[in-house]
Amino acid sequence: MSLRALWIIFYDKGENASVRFSRRFSTVEHRAKIMAGSSYVAVPEDRILLKLLLTELGLSSPNKPYVADRDDCLYRPRSPAVELRLNGKATLWPVLAISQGPLILACLPLVDIPSEPRPPLASLLSVSQGLTFLAGLQTFVLGSGGKLDREGLDSRVAMLPPLLLQVCPLGTPLDTIPLAGTPTAPTAPTSTVTQKQPAWKTGLYRGRASVNVAVVETVRSMQYGNQSRQDTWDVYGTVTCKCEVEGVLPNVTVTLTLPPNGSPLQDILVHPCVTSLDSSILTTSSVDGADGSAFSGPYKFPFSPPLEPFRLCSYTSQVPVPPILGSYQLKAEENNLRVSVSLKLHESVKNSFEYCEAHLPFFNRNQMAVADVKVSSGQLDVSKEKNLLVWALGQKFPKSREVTLDGKITFSGSSRGPSDPLCTGLTAYIKLYLRVPDTTLSGCCVDQHSVQVYSSAKPRISTSRELQSKEYYIWNSTGSAPVSTGQMVI
Repeated sequence: MSLRALWIIFYDKGENASVRFSRRFSTVEHRAKIMAGSSYVAVPEDRILLKLLLTELGLSSPNKPYVADRDDCLYRPRSPAVELRLNGKATLWPVLAISQGPLILACLPLVDIPSEPRPPLASLLSVSQGLTFLAGLQTFVLGSGGKLDREGLDSRVAMLPPLLLQVCPLGTPLDTIPLAGTPTAPTAPTSTVTQKQPAWKTGLYRGRASVNVAVVETVRSMQYGNQSRQDTWDVYGTVTCKCEVEGVLPNVTVTLTLPPNGSPLQDILVHPCVTSLDSSILTTSSVDGADGSAFSGPYKFPFSPPLEPFRLCSYTSQVPVPPILGSYQLKAEENNLRVSVSLKLHESVKNSFEYCEAHLPFFNRNQMAVADVKVSSGQLDVSKEKNLLVWALGQKFPKSREVTLDGKITFSGSSRGPSDPLCTGLTAYIKLYLRVPDTTLSGCCVDQHSVQVYSSAKPRISTSRELQSKEYYIWNSTGSAPVSTGQMVI
């Protein structure tokens, strides 16, 4: 649902009525013009709309109880969606209006179905959502006490432009409208006076302060088990933040730390909201190779956060070994394949997984007929239709940190299985899927006590970190395999 226009009108008996606030949304109006075609009716000027709306509501001439255009028996009012008759036969519909005392709030929602013949109001979602928006706006303008005073009205109307950017961006109200919980102080916040709101920040947050920081490291690997080909792996990390802090430009500082023997972070890229940074942080590059003089932290990132979750920074790290070292051997025996797999978890990696699975696909063969395969740990699921073995290793490796899979597979099905132009003959791979909570390969972490928030209210701070895999392959050492020589792309 979108709004074409919005009005706040103040009307008091014995005084002139006035439009205290109005807003038109040109992008929505453009959509309305395209959808309506030749039957399009433009939104009139505020003074014209004010006169028509007061007449329709019976407020323009209290001494004239009968108005033909409004009170004729041929006209059926459908309150609270009123119809405003412009000059000629043009009508503006449905104009939603709610009132309390001298305050009238009105809006014109976008109707995406033909307006003639008039559809039932109950069938128009835009009408119910428009009324919900007006009710929230009314609660904001009146405050928690539900009473209106002139000074309070002026101050709250002055606060509407930045609030509408947040709750109704480009004329589309959000699902949750945080107008009702806004403080009822009669004066505008001082921050809107002393600080200019930047263009990239669409609104202001109001509510309980909280900061959430998450470090996610991703490991990729290509292991061949062959001395003629060098195994490769790389690690890159991202730090994402969600900051709900009051103020136009609140200041937050997040600090990343490494263990004493940790490798320096490299290829660091930061979000534009970071206000200042040590130049040595940005000069460390993985292309230049390891350098003992490289900056190794702590890495401080002061910033003024946007409203939405964002990526504070990204980095790479050169770790000495991948988390899981594997060996994969596949040998052909008549119509069978002899499979032998060994996986070993490195001692530096936390032995506590959210999940860890090894997928063994077999391409360009008939469907599996018999899979006589045993594993030393975990569970094995055989999908004969997909020619796939799924080895679920569970949440922990055994105390030896090593697991094995051995067996024989017969491919004598009547139909062909999946195909892959790369995996012909004995060219095959294992793909690992893993996620380890509360750990990173580089040792990078964020201590919640090191997160600094310069705010009047004490925020609730939460931090987390995790390790996950992506493109983690172990190739059959007795077959051919592609060699990875490219650099990682973040």
